[in-house]
Amino acid sequence: MSLFTDTYDVIVVGAGHAGSEAAAAAANMGSKTLLITMNLQNIAQMSCNPAMGGIAKGQIVREIDALGGYSGIVSDTSAIQFKMLNKSKGPAMWSPRVQSDRMRFAEDWRLLLEQTPNLDFYQDMVSGLLIEQDSVVGVKTSLGLSIKSKSVVLTNGTFLNGLIHIGDKNFGGGRAGERAVTGITEELRALGFQSGRMKTGTPPRVDGRSLNFDVMIEQPGDEQPEKFSYLDSTKPLNKQRSCFMTYTSSIVHDTLREGFDRSPMFNGRIKSLGPRYCPSIEDKINRFADKDRHQLFVEPEGWNTVEVYVNGFSTSLPEDVQYKALRSVVGFENVKFFRPGYAIEYDYFQPTQLKHTLETKLVKSLYFAGQINGTTGYEEAASQGLMAGINASLKVQEKTPFILKRDEAYIGVLIDDLITKGTEEPYRMFTSRAEYRTLLRQDNADLRLTPKGYSLGLASEKRLKRMEEKHEKAEKFVQFFKNTSVTKEEANPVLSSKNSALVKQQDKMFKLFARPNITIDDVRRFKLVDQYISQNNLDHEVIEQAEIQVKYSGYINKERNNADKLSRLEYVKIPENFDYSQIKSMSMEAREKLKEIQPTSIAQASRISGVSPNDISVLLVFMGR
Repeated sequence: MSLFTDTYDVIVVGAGHAGSEAAAAAANMGSKTLLITMNLQNIAQMSCNPAMGGIAKGQIVREIDALGGYSGIVSDTSAIQFKMLNKSKGPAMWSPRVQSDRMRFAEDWRLLLEQTPNLDFYQDMVSGLLIEQDSVVGVKTSLGLSIKSKSVVLTNGTFLNGLIHIGDKNFGGGRAGERAVTGITEELRALGFQSGRMKTGTPPRVDGRSLNFDVMIEQPGDEQPEKFSYLDSTKPLNKQRSCFMTYTSSIVHDTLREGFDRSPMFNGRIKSLGPRYCPSIEDKINRFADKDRHQLFVEPEGWNTVEVYVNGFSTSLPEDVQYKALRSVVGFENVKFFRPGYAIEYDYFQPTQLKHTLETKLVKSLYFAGQINGTTGYEEAASQGLMAGINASLKVQEKTPFILKRDEAYIGVLIDDLITKGTEEPYRMFTSRAEYRTLLRQDNADLRLTPKGYSLGLASEKRLKRMEEKHEKAEKFVQFFKNTSVTKEEANPVLSSKNSALVKQQDKMFKLFARPNITIDDVRRFKLVDQYISQNNLDHEVIEQAEIQVKYSGYINKERNNADKLSRLEYVKIPENFDYSQIKSMSMEAREKLKEIQPTSIAQASRISGVSPNDISVLLVFMGR
C-alpha cells in the first residue's frame, strides 16, 4: 500500500523561508497541502545572518504580515533586538529590522506550521517531477515514491547541485552539514528551462566567550522598540540584547591577502556571481584597496547561546587564513571558531521564464519561489513563497490569479523586476528599486494590503477591523489639524523654540504641523492636541500615520497621481502569444526581448531592457491604440 494515495492540491518542495510561507498560504486558503523537506528539524533555518528586515526588506516583512503571512509574527516572537533604520530620513526610507534568536525562529515557524489546518509534512528529497501534457501532476522522491498533486511549488534555495567551498576544498552540499539536491535541474533543463549558477557566502560562527566585548562599540536596540506584525498577539520587546561593532585593519587585510592564491574566488574555481551588495571580505579588500578598514558587526545568535555571527566577514578563504586574520581584529585576539565561513555555488533558473503569478511558462501549475529565481535574502524568498502559495491555491480552486502591481507593494516591484528584466546576479531589494516608495512605506503596509489578504482568506476579520479602525482614527486626526486653529500666543513659543518663523495671527494647526522642523512632540504642546489624543485613545501607530499624512501629503498625492497615470498602460493588455515578428518597424532587439518575455501589458513591455519608447509607440499603433 502506498504512503500517499490521495492527490494533494499543492505540494511545496523545500521548507526554507519561501517554502514555509508557500505552505502556510496554500493551507490557510483551504488547499490540501504537503510540505516536503530533506530534514524536518531544519524548517525555516536562518542559513546566514540571524536577522529579519533591514532597508526595503523590512517593508517586505510588513507586507507579508499584512497579507496574512507568518514571517512578521515569527520575527516578533523570536526577536532579541529591534531597530528602526533610517529614522533620520523621510518615512519612505524607514525600515524595521530585528536581530533574531536563530533557534527560536525556526522552532516558532515549525510550531505555527504544525498548527495550520490542511497541512501535511514529509521528510524526503524530491528528485524529480511528474509531468503529463505540459502540466505538473506531482513529484518523485529519492525513496522512489510518486506523490500526486494538482500543483507544485519549488523552493529549493541553495540546494540545487550545491557546492560548498572553503579555500582549496570543495564538497557537495546545500548548507553546512546538509547534502545537495540532484536531479531536478537536469530534468528541468530537459524540459527546456534555462539555468545558471550563482554564489553566496557566509561568515564564520565563533564562541562569544572568547571575545572581548569591552573593546568593541556597543550597538543597542531602540529605546522604544516597535514590532513587525500588525496583530495585537505579538508585543514589542521589553528587554533586548546588544550587538557590537569592531573593525578590520591593514594587518587583517594583509593576512587575508596571503591566502588569495588559495581562494576559489581568485583562482578561478568559482566562476558564478555573488551578491554585489554583500561581498565577501576578500572581495571587499580587493575592490576597495584604498580602504584600510571595514566594519564588522558582532551579532549574538540568541538569548542564551554563546554562538556569535561575524557580520561583514563573509569568506571562502581557507579556514587557517580566516582564523589568523580574525585574531588580528580588535576584540577577537583569543577567538575560538564554532565553524569557518564558506561560499556556496548553486543552480538557479532565469525568472523571465515565469508569469507574474510565479507559475512557469513552460509547465502549467509549476511555480518557482526564492533563490531558485536568482534572489538573495530571507525576506525576498518569503514574499515569493507567499505569492506562489497563494496563486497555486487559487489556480487549483479555479479562481482569478493574485498579482500585486508596482504601486501596491515592494513584493510587486520584486516580482515584476524578476520576470520582466531577469537577473544575472543575486537580486536584492532596495528602496531605490521602487519608483513609488513614498506610497510603499513600512507604516502603511496594513492599509495597502490587509483588505487584499482578507479577500484571499488569509487575513482575519479581526485584523481587517483593526486596520479599518486605525485608518479611520488617523483620517479623523488629520481632519482635526485641518479644522482646528491655534492662537499666535500659544503657537509662537513653540515655533520660537524650534527657530521657526513666528505667526502674526491665529492659524490652522495643519499649516504649522506641516513645517519640516515641527514634530508631533512640538504640536502636543498645544492643549487641544494632547486632549484629542487622550480623549480618542490614539496609539503610536495612529499618531505616526497622521503625522506622515500631514507632513508628506504633497509628495504622497504627487506620487499617487503619477502612479495612476502610468497604471493606465497596465490595462492595455497584449494578447497571449502575440507575434512580434510581424512588426517590421520595431527594432530587432525589441522584437527578440518581447518574444522572450511575452509581457502581458504595454506597461510591462515598456519596462523591458532593450525596448525603447519608440518601440512601444510602434506596438501601440500596431494594436490599433
